[in-house]
Amino acid sequence: MGTSQLELIELMRALDAEAPLAERNLWLIRLLAWVRGDSDDVDMAVARMRMLIDAAEVRPDWLHQWQDWWREFLTTMDATALLADLGFAPRGSFPSELVHRLRRKLLPATPETTDLSELFGLMFPTELDAKWLRALDEPTLQRLRTTLFRAEGHGTQAGGGYALRTLLDAMAYATGQISAIGQSADVRLRMSPEAREQRPFLDLPIVFETLRQAVLTHGRQSAPALVAAAELRSQLDACRAAAATVYAHLGEHGISVHIEFQLRQLRQRILRVKALLLCLDTDAPAQATAQLLSHLVRVNRDSLSMRALLASSTELLAAKVTERNAETGEHYITRTPRDYLRMLGAASGGGVVLAFTTWIKLGLGMLGLSAFWGGLYAGLNYAVSFVIIMLAHWTVATKQPAMTAPAMAARLKNVTTPEAVENFVDEMVYLLRSQYAAILGNVGLVIPAAIGIGVVVQWLGWDGVLSASHAREILAHHHLLGPTALFAAATGGLLFLSSIVAGWVENWFVFHRLDSVMAYDPRMTRWLGAARAARWGAYWRDHISGYTANISLGLMLGLVPPIIGFFGVPFEVRHVTLVAGQIAASAHKLGAQVLHQPAFGWAVAGIVITGLMNLTFSFTLAFRLALTAQNVPAVDRRRVYIALAWRALRRPWSFVLPLRVRRPAAAGAADAPPAAEKVTKMDASA
Repeated sequence: MGTSQLELIELMRALDAEAPLAERNLWLIRLLAWVRGDSDDVDMAVARMRMLIDAAEVRPDWLHQWQDWWREFLTTMDATALLADLGFAPRGSFPSELVHRLRRKLLPATPETTDLSELFGLMFPTELDAKWLRALDEPTLQRLRTTLFRAEGHGTQAGGGYALRTLLDAMAYATGQISAIGQSADVRLRMSPEAREQRPFLDLPIVFETLRQAVLTHGRQSAPALVAAAELRSQLDACRAAAATVYAHLGEHGISVHIEFQLRQLRQRILRVKALLLCLDTDAPAQATAQLLSHLVRVNRDSLSMRALLASSTELLAAKVTERNAETGEHYITRTPRDYLRMLGAASGGGVVLAFTTWIKLGLGMLGLSAFWGGLYAGLNYAVSFVIIMLAHWTVATKQPAMTAPAMAARLKNVTTPEAVENFVDEMVYLLRSQYAAILGNVGLVIPAAIGIGVVVQWLGWDGVLSASHAREILAHHHLLGPTALFAAATGGLLFLSSIVAGWVENWFVFHRLDSVMAYDPRMTRWLGAARAARWGAYWRDHISGYTANISLGLMLGLVPPIIGFFGVPFEVRHVTLVAGQIAASAHKLGAQVLHQPAFGWAVAGIVITGLMNLTFSFTLAFRLALTAQNVPAVDRRRVYIALAWRALRRPWSFVLPLRVRRPAAAGAADAPPAAEKVTKMDASA
């Protein structure tokens, strides 16, 4: 006799139907732990379940005791919350849900409970439980049902056993939750007029009650019950379609994380009701129940996962901040040679302004301000300069990628064919080419402008603005082999954060309809007049994102270094245009002989790595966030990566120069990368 058989015999001897509640539940937990075993072998767990059934069939005395235990378990345990509510977050905010999950992780659940949803996590704590439950075959499930669970009808009312009543109660609870969410003001007022007129959420409880009465009166497999089940499925589909119309309103009037959360919960509850409905009207209820329990095991594990919470919350936040940036980012993508030249001109203007910004920053260093106040004034200097550049319709290099990435990711939702992949790659080429033009224009003008301002400063006798020792120190700090690359990457992160702030503020502005408030508020119309107030509201709707992005970026560039430095962590801002301006000013101060010094060459090389790291990190962070918001599958991402590599090999200069990148119609198929085609075919066959 094997060890597992001896353990099973000991467990069977320990069964006591009259034991206290906690001990009865602990016995069940130990039994399921024996079924699971010490390994991750699914087949072994299924074999142990069969062993349990075999042992029960040859021991009628134990089987009678088990039936008493099982009857007591059904009498005291409530399974409604398990079937209807397990896995749904009871709190709609991230902090409260995070605290709730931490409490569940740090404070173990007690087996002394009559709530099966609380006991469920102790019964099935591992991923293996979901696997072996799903692996149970139909003959084993039938034996399990007829041997161990035949006591279900004892002590119940006519018209159905415990399982049937619990199933109907769970469906009643879930449909009530769906109806409540759909009729809430946040959701109902944002539906389309047609969806509101159909009233699917209001009629849902009525449709379910018809099903419940049909099941209790005629049986779950009767013709009236099957017809009512089909009507309930149709009503659930109508509810889901009505809820989908809310997204059109959110896309136009701003996204709310709370409403997004409610809509996701609603969709998941609809799927849960359909799963319960399958257990009710299927010809194989045991198989459907096992599949449902397997699903609930995974749902319960996800409800404890911090990673799952962060992933879902990040997706909601990403949707909130990227939808608005996707619209703004379109303006920064140049597609024609004329657009390319226009970008060069706009970037040149930005370079001239940032040359003045550089010298003002150097002048602030003369004042000997404390770290905070020096950072604040530097941040205001940057912010004012960025706003001036925006108002003049010029541009700042590497600031656009964080805005353009959401626009690119929005196109990835429909990348399903090789031609669509190539079109997307064209857009990526346009984008990267635009960034190259912006960097070239900024750096190309900030250098002569900074030198010209240096000449004026020297002519005015303001030599104290930049001393020779300070100039040599600037060159040393921007050495290629120093922390320049790391600081530039961190600055790219600040560029990304400014786009996040801009997207959030613009979404908040649009969601709360502040443009309408400005246009129709009595005080505003009295001060400005109706026409001017309307124009004022429209102006801020169109430009709130730009002001927020530029001001927040300027303040972060000035204040983040002293704030981080307070904790003893060295950090300096490394923006490619500002770096180029400082190096040009230092070179002018040191004279022509600086061109022969190694420090100058290494600092110039630092400009190149700074621009590369600024661009790469700001775009990558924004692009990954936008992919999360758009929920782009990994297979579509692989297609794009392969196509980009293929394009870089065949036409590398198209990424930096305004060359023609579109393919002739007849040559489109020939130019498509074979690897991308292969991936597409494999996906289609799958």
